[in-house]
Amino acid sequence: MARKHSKRDPYGHLPQEDEPPAEAVICWLCGRPTGETIVWHHPVPKSRGGRDVVPMHPICQQTLIANFTNSELQRHGMDVESLLANAAVRKFVDWVANKDPDFTATTARKQR
Repeated sequence: MARKHSKRDPYGHLPQEDEPPAEAVICWLCGRPTGETIVWHHPVPKSRGGRDVVPMHPICQQTLIANFTNSELQRHGMDVESLLANAAVRKFVDWVANKDPDFTATTARKQR
């Protein structure tokens, strides 16, 4: 089995740059950089003919699902500003603004 570092490498003690840092992916709803887990969300539900996907935090997607029906999401389409006009979503986005990108918490269930 090959050695990870050569005994004769004079620069072996220096840190290696394997790859440049990846560009941060921005959440479609809250505008924060995403963490390790990225959910690719259909703003217009697939059941309503939606094909486009946007990156989101899992907690942001759960908030949308809890506050809107598929018909409402279809009406809003790709317009994030109209979603943010909803008081519950605006309150959530303001609350989550200072949280860590990998922050998770339970969200309220859908009102039926």
